[in-house]
Amino acid sequence: MQLLNSRVQQIEWRRSQVLELSSKGHNQSEIAKILQVDKSIICRDISNLREQSKHNIRRYIDEKLPEEYEKCLVGLTAILKEAWNTAQNVQDKREKIQALSLAKDCYSMKLELLTNATVVDDAIKFVTHRYVQSKEKERTLANNTVISNSVETDDIQGPKEENNESGTALTTNQTF
Repeated sequence: MQLLNSRVQQIEWRRSQVLELSSKGHNQSEIAKILQVDKSIICRDISNLREQSKHNIRRYIDEKLPEEYEKCLVGLTAILKEAWNTAQNVQDKREKIQALSLAKDCYSMKLELLTNATVVDDAIKFVTHRYVQSKEKERTLANNTVISNSVETDDIQGPKEENNESGTALTTNQTF
């Protein structure tokens, strides 16, 4: 078990190095030389890192973005309320103007967030749609594999006989 944990840690370390070196502009061959591993390992690591990144983006859009969006709206509303309270309760004209300016900025930010809500909603729908598409594609590939295996079994068993209208046996060849 400890050997497995050590191996997993080595892979995670290597992948973090691949990501760092890639972000610094190194290509796969250079990374392989630097880490002293085969280029195919680096290729697999990069593929894994891409999939992990896609998963992280989906999770962020699905889980974190709506929560952060809501926090921003609540925070702006609290600031807006405080700005209006300040503007109404101060005697100094400069402080009042600053408070009103802050309120105006809050309104602008809230309006921008609210009008961009469709962008956030569209992003969530897009990610959900892409996820459903990928799952459907996986199911289709799995079904095609089952059908392909079934056809191969039929080919091994030889031609099948079917009855035609006159009742005589027909031999069919399943060649694709």
